[in-house]
Amino acid sequence: MQNVISTLVTALCGAMIAVAAVIVMTNTGYMPVNEVQLRNYLISHPQIVNEMAAAAQKADDAKTAAANEAMVKKVGLNAFFDPKIAFVTGPENAANTMIEFYDYDCPFCRASLPAVQKIVAQRKGDTRFAFIEFPLRELHGEGAVTAARASVAAARQQPDKFLAFHYFLMGQAEAITEEMIFAGAKQAGLDIAKLRTDMMKPETAATVNASYDFAKKVGLDGTPTFIINGRMYPGAMDEAGFNAAFAKK
Repeated sequence: MQNVISTLVTALCGAMIAVAAVIVMTNTGYMPVNEVQLRNYLISHPQIVNEMAAAAQKADDAKTAAANEAMVKKVGLNAFFDPKIAFVTGPENAANTMIEFYDYDCPFCRASLPAVQKIVAQRKGDTRFAFIEFPLRELHGEGAVTAARASVAAARQQPDKFLAFHYFLMGQAEAITEEMIFAGAKQAGLDIAKLRTDMMKPETAATVNASYDFAKKVGLDGTPTFIINGRMYPGAMDEAGFNAAFAKK
């Protein structure tokens, strides 16, 4: 079915480009009389294809962004800061908000880490942050879920040490293991024995499941996904991207 859809989409895009080319040729006083002339014109003016593709992508991005913002408004920002599904930090009456859905084994989440650390440090006085688990078991296996459970347990044990633990796990280059988890817990100053116990509690699993279900409810299918002042930004972000996003307020 996916191949059929892909073929139809490709055919449709080709038809759109052909129509656009005909319009351009007509506007310039040259009307093609057959397929060969149309083909030759496109070959001689390849920028038409690039311009059409760019315009189509821009329109699609705008449509997706509008749908995402509508979903955020429908759900309401407060839902993203529910302590039952998120680790929340920052002033309650902050002028800005930033939410991150993440998976500890996601390479794009890891690539965003330096910028996230800098933004949290720079804006801790004027931004309310929410960190929400979205472990993609289907991509990264059970290790992603184990890391998410450890994250939830750490946040409940000592909230003031959560970010140190979170940054440690997110800073790893390989798939997260229990050895990494407990090494990070030790470095952050957490009680390792308590963490082991809390990771296995039903309520910890329930929180991870609830955060995952919430991410699906708002239409997410990948990590990281950032929501800054109500606008959704899927994919890796750098410092310049974050600064531009905050400037849009």
